[in-house]
Amino acid sequence: AVVSTQSGHYGRGKKKINKAFCEPGNVTNNGLLSFSEFVIFPYLGKGEFEIKRKPEHGGDVSYSTFEELKEAYRTEQIYPLDLKTAVATYINQLLGPIVKEFQSKELKKLSSQAYPVANTKGGKTAEPERPVDISRIDIRVGKIVNIEPHPDADSLYVEKIDVGEAEPRTVISGLRKFVPQDKLDGALVAVVCNLKPANMRGIKSQGMLLCASDKDHTTVEVLIVPEGSKPGERITSDMFTDPPDSQLNPKKKIFEKVQTDLTTNAGLEVTYKGELLRTSAGPLVAPSLVNAAIR
Repeated sequence: AVVSTQSGHYGRGKKKINKAFCEPGNVTNNGLLSFSEFVIFPYLGKGEFEIKRKPEHGGDVSYSTFEELKEAYRTEQIYPLDLKTAVATYINQLLGPIVKEFQSKELKKLSSQAYPVANTKGGKTAEPERPVDISRIDIRVGKIVNIEPHPDADSLYVEKIDVGEAEPRTVISGLRKFVPQDKLDGALVAVVCNLKPANMRGIKSQGMLLCASDKDHTTVEVLIVPEGSKPGERITSDMFTDPPDSQLNPKKKIFEKVQTDLTTNAGLEVTYKGELLRTSAGPLVAPSLVNAAIR
């Protein structure tokens, strides 16, 4: 069998889970509970079945046995969406090692041989085009180690940002009218690292800071990266974990297409198609802008 590593399959898998019949309080003929009993709990071993929820929705809960989980569902201490979200997360964890294995050159070659894509040019085969989603974008935690006004542009900063490489990257941002310089110096930020480098008023920019913006672009806020995140750590969502492109092709407008589904939610958290963007230390948030575009 050939396992698809395209992250779009994760998204479709979650949609199927969300459509699964899962009546509140019904513990008979409940496929998600059965999957939890026979797959997830054996996978967890002595670990606990965790359900992540916001404080206003009851907060995080965990169960050490299936019977505890079943009883909590029967008495409606947890709800269908709680169970569906947890099951989707554990399925992603289960598939993670398989996905990683299929990133090897040998298995990628085997997959391409099994499912070649015809190309009319010269009778050759071409690699299948990946779905356009957030996994294509190389977003990393960065730390601004130096920041100065651009010498030839009143609206620009020139930043040196540590993104986990041998040398800091030079990044130009148009934030001088929105964010004081001292607020950025030393800050942890979210940096898009696989855009094609571009000259901005004579200085080459090697990335882009992600910010939240209102509709009129009169208020722009740098996204807050959770404390404990490390420079170079990848920022992504639990459902879109494939490796990013080495460099985005500007002609294909991949980032621009992804950007349309990037926004903040009512809790100020940054989301892509409803999925939280996070580091190992927690989700990205905006300081104050709700339902804001991410640019």
